[in-house]
Amino acid sequence: MSWDDFAEHASEAAKWGARYHKSLRHRPVRAQTAPGDIAARLDTRAPETGTDLGTIMADFDTVVMPGITHWQHPRFFAYFNSNAAPASVLADFLAAIIAPQCMLWQTSPAATEMETRMMEWLCQGLGLPDSYQGVIQDSASSATLAAVLTMRERALNWAGNEQGLSGQPTLRIYCSDQVHSSIDRAIWVAGIGQDNLVKIRSIGALRGMDPIGLQDAITKDRAAGFVPAGIIAATGATGMGACDDLETVAAVARGENLYTHLDAAWAGTAMICPEFRALWAGADQFDSIVFNPHKWLGAQFDCAAHFLRDPNLLRQTLAIRPEYLKTHAQGDITDYSEWSIPLGRRFRALKLWFLMRHYGMEGLRTRIRNHVRWSDALCARLAAEPDFEIVTQPILSLWTFKVTGASDDDTQRLVDAINDDGRIYLTQTLVDGQKVIRFTAGQFDCEERDFNTAFDTITEIARAL
Repeated sequence: MSWDDFAEHASEAAKWGARYHKSLRHRPVRAQTAPGDIAARLDTRAPETGTDLGTIMADFDTVVMPGITHWQHPRFFAYFNSNAAPASVLADFLAAIIAPQCMLWQTSPAATEMETRMMEWLCQGLGLPDSYQGVIQDSASSATLAAVLTMRERALNWAGNEQGLSGQPTLRIYCSDQVHSSIDRAIWVAGIGQDNLVKIRSIGALRGMDPIGLQDAITKDRAAGFVPAGIIAATGATGMGACDDLETVAAVARGENLYTHLDAAWAGTAMICPEFRALWAGADQFDSIVFNPHKWLGAQFDCAAHFLRDPNLLRQTLAIRPEYLKTHAQGDITDYSEWSIPLGRRFRALKLWFLMRHYGMEGLRTRIRNHVRWSDALCARLAAEPDFEIVTQPILSLWTFKVTGASDDDTQRLVDAINDDGRIYLTQTLVDGQKVIRFTAGQFDCEERDFNTAFDTITEIARAL
């Protein structure tokens, strides 16, 4: 393909993209295919000769699109939204065209210096102290793994990487019983072991970890010969939005000299609105914080903002400097590959620059406030219906409900029926051992009418079962 041909096909793809997004309300949110349907349409061997791009694009419509769940659909109320604001998509398109590998300052100075500045913009927008420095990771999972590795090395006096874990004291890391499964996986990958992730019971309306239970667990572990290494807290955990009391957790950590990490992957975006910051009061006392602009802020996936009080601890954990990766330059430079687990790095800062410049921080705040207000209103409408109960009250735009008296099997049947209907998309979760239906809002372009459709769909299908 010549670059002239590329320009023609790229123009057609952009027009296709505009048509696609404008048609989303007329599509079922979740893919309506059965397992194996798409694979059956794909050749079992790679072709020996090339195919015209026009043919491939036509096949894209008929082969790929039927098997796509539409994460940009305005009635996607499942999981957490993975957004793609148009300005961010355009920036990612440009980044893909120039295709830089941004591992070092010298491999693309613009990418490194823009990343530094964009993290400063986000830090200011969240109301965090200027003392934090930031790096863009691919996901909150990677940032959490980096934090766990830092906890490990700090607790072992930086001996783990060099000597291995065999013969080292057994480390313990603490979190609530509400945390995302990525915390468990980080513990596995870091070699600490599932048995050494101590999950503290959650209490109260916000399901925060019990601070007395946390202190007791640390004290007992020290007495038993274990070495406490760190605490992972959450603001807006995935299940029902659990929020830990960060000031209390930070106080325990200071008393025990433990490294702290805050997972605010979803809810962190809402902290650009000052009125929501009570949910993470004390965040500025944590060593490490992560949130995903690719969830609620509108950045194209993947883009996780990772803030650090002392980046040297992370660099001491991850940095490897063979001669071929050294930058010989005058002046202060940053090589973000020393702050990340992968060596290779995409130009992720560009989409944040486009996004925040195009919409402005106030425009982004308005979207978040609308999502919270419309979600609250839907919760109140459903609570007023005699055959529904709200199980957990809204935390930002996330809440859970069920049909009154429904068994777990009944609740799952309702979730499945709603998703098969196609007008909206929801997921289930467990709260206090019972299966409930989870509602969360955050799609970049959703409107109040989409929440009205959600009410109609939920009540209509529940009463028909």
